[in-house]
Amino acid sequence: MRYRCVGIGVGPSNLSVASLLHDREGISNVFFDRKPKFSWHDGMQFPEANLQVAIFKDLVTLADPTNSFSFISYLHSQGRIYHFLNARFESVPRREFSNYMRWACERNGNIRFAEDVKSITFDGTFIVETSRQRVIADNICVGVGICPRVPPFVRLHPDSTSFHVADFLPNAYRFRGKRVVVVGGGQSGAEAVLALLTGGPGGLPHQVSWISSRDNFLPLDDSPFTNDYFTPSHSSYFFEQTERSKTAFVERNLLASDGISDRTLRQIYQRIYTLRFIDVGPPSVGLLPGRRVVQCAYDSVGWNLLLEHAASGATEVLRADVVVWATGFRPAAMEFLAPLLPRIERQQDEILIDDDFAAIWDGPADRNIFVLNAARRQRGLPDPNLSLTAWRSQRVVDRICGGGHVGEIQQPSFISWAQSIEQCERQPLERFA
Repeated sequence: MRYRCVGIGVGPSNLSVASLLHDREGISNVFFDRKPKFSWHDGMQFPEANLQVAIFKDLVTLADPTNSFSFISYLHSQGRIYHFLNARFESVPRREFSNYMRWACERNGNIRFAEDVKSITFDGTFIVETSRQRVIADNICVGVGICPRVPPFVRLHPDSTSFHVADFLPNAYRFRGKRVVVVGGGQSGAEAVLALLTGGPGGLPHQVSWISSRDNFLPLDDSPFTNDYFTPSHSSYFFEQTERSKTAFVERNLLASDGISDRTLRQIYQRIYTLRFIDVGPPSVGLLPGRRVVQCAYDSVGWNLLLEHAASGATEVLRADVVVWATGFRPAAMEFLAPLLPRIERQQDEILIDDDFAAIWDGPADRNIFVLNAARRQRGLPDPNLSLTAWRSQRVVDRICGGGHVGEIQQPSFISWAQSIEQCERQPLERFA
């Protein structure tokens, strides 16, 4: 079977592409995922967790508001749109968004689960070998998602007492009465701390310690002008900058995408107040910002974490029964691309992409390898974020179909990002005095 587009992975990125392609006549497509069914951060679906993006930033709306795979269409189809409006959520509950994406999968016959892509080769067209069949593709769309990232001295054991926050809920039974340390000062770490302080199905720990390398437990910058970083116009501007400039920008503005929701911070603070002054009971809470874990070892009585204090450089030892590493994620491996890697250009640890998210390689111009959610160094803060998912997918779809770009019909930003005054030569300042 030959397809115009074959997708590998069915997370938000490729599910967005699949949804935009679904009703395109003459554009045959299929998307494979090794998982037996749709899942999205199942180990982190905390009861109180909400998205950090607006309701319209779903799979399709910002690219095609009339698309039948929108979040509003999902609510309407389930008979709950008025209930959702009346609930007046500050943002979409993460579990509801997961249910929405599962619904999108179920109504799209071009998505195949329990089918693992083993390898992709090229002979004028892409030859995709899966665990069940061989298919031919004109274009490949890689959206395999992310995997846990931890310090190099850490060895993860999902079924032990040291694990990534992605495996939090399956290990909730380990927390009751224990000394639990959460390492990581971002949203995932905050959600894990809140879950520990409220007990949940695992029961209350004896002690909760929260470590962050940042100076404090810092909020997400969700202000209007900062949110302009998550628009097509800024994404296009960012892409044209030098590698050095991009790296510096991301470091300066990290809290625009990796800060903690104000709501979550307030809930944690209020819970600590209640535990200290009203309930007066366990768990005791230790808040430890400005510290970096430099070593972690296990002995007969538990885990010993060696911490380095950022201000003084001094070290201290923290003991724990359970360690939760909320230290972020990195792009997942793409072993199936191994036969093509010698033909694909790279930039450090990323596949080099063009402005349509297609890999730079030595193949024909009409045979594309799109790479989604794996180019933060090149595309900046929005790349792993849901904010520009639909816009990015539309660029992919337009490239496949040979059409124009939807971003070009949007009004430009209020902010002038690029230099707008042409200079024929550099003029000395004294000439303008």
